[in-house]
Amino acid sequence: MALLEFTKKGIYCPQADVFIDPWKPVAKALITHAHSDHARSGHRQYVSTLDSIPILKQKLGSFIQIKGLTYNEKFSINGVQISFHPAGHIIGSAQIRLEYKGEIWVVSGDYKIEDDGLSGTFEPIKCHTFISESTFGIPSFNWRPQAEIYKEINDWWKANKENGVTSIISAYSLGKAQRIINNLDQSIGQIFVHGAIENTNKVFRNQGFDIKLSSIINNTDKSNKFKDAIIIVPPSVIGSAWTNRFLNYKEAVVSGWMADASIKLSRKIEYGFPLSDHADWAGLNDTIEATGAHKIFVTHGYSEIFSKWLVDKGYDAQSIKTTFTED
Repeated sequence: MALLEFTKKGIYCPQADVFIDPWKPVAKALITHAHSDHARSGHRQYVSTLDSIPILKQKLGSFIQIKGLTYNEKFSINGVQISFHPAGHIIGSAQIRLEYKGEIWVVSGDYKIEDDGLSGTFEPIKCHTFISESTFGIPSFNWRPQAEIYKEINDWWKANKENGVTSIISAYSLGKAQRIINNLDQSIGQIFVHGAIENTNKVFRNQGFDIKLSSIINNTDKSNKFKDAIIIVPPSVIGSAWTNRFLNYKEAVVSGWMADASIKLSRKIEYGFPLSDHADWAGLNDTIEATGAHKIFVTHGYSEIFSKWLVDKGYDAQSIKTTFTED
C-alpha cells in the first residue's frame, strides 16, 4: 500500500487517516494554503500552518476547528510523521512532508521559487515521492526577475498619471495583491484597493505582516478623486459595471499568463504584466531535481506535457487529475 493514494475525496494517507487539500468533506484535512481550490469548507478538523489560520477563518468561518503548526514542526499520527515546510506561494503556504517506516512523500501544493518578501523562502525537501503542481509546466514560461516587473508597473502608472488617466490593476486578492501593493512607488500617487483586497490586507496586518497602507474605495467617491491613483481590484472586477465610475482609465492584468502573447490577445487584454505566484518551467525542473525523488505525480496545469517530459528524463512520472486549478 502506498503512503498516499488519490481518491474521489482527494489525496489520502490511509495509515494516518488524513487527507491533504481534499475537495470533499472529510474528518481531518491537512491544508497546504488558503486558496479556495485547496482549502474548502465542510471538514470536521483542519491542520495548517499558524500563519494560515486567520485567513482560513476569514474565508471558511471563525467556527472551524483548526490546529496550527510552525514550519518544520513535527507531529505524528499512527506512526506517520508529518511536518509543514515553506512553499513560497502565498503567506502561510506550505509543502507537507509525510514519513512512515523510512518512506518519505512530499505534497507541494502550489509553490514559487523567487522570494517575494512576504511568503517565506521556498525550501526543497528530500523525498522518495514528490507531488508537484505544473501550472506553468511548459518551456515558454520563464519568469523575469520580479523587480523588473514592479518597475514596469510603476512606470505604467506614472505615465498614466501624466496623461490624466486612472490606473486599474487586476490581481488575486490573496497573494498577488499584497505583493504588488508592497512594491508600488507611493511617490507617484495614492493606492486604492477593492474592499475584498482590503479585507485580506487587514487579516495579514493584524498578524504583524507589513502590508503598505492603502485606501478602500467607497460608493460615494467621485471619479476625479482617482485621477492620479492606482487601484488594485480582483480579476472579476475588470470589465464590470464596478469600473463605470472611472471616466478615464486604463486596465492591466498582473498574471503569469501574461507571459504568453496569444493569451493576452485572445482575452483582449491591452496591458499585462507577467508576475506569478507559481514556479516557472525552470523552477519546476530545478525543484524536482533538488528533492532527489524518482517517483513524481504531476497535478493541474500542463500536467500531461510535464509528466511526459519527466518520463523522457528518466523519472517515474505520471499525471494525476485533481480539482486544483491555476488560480
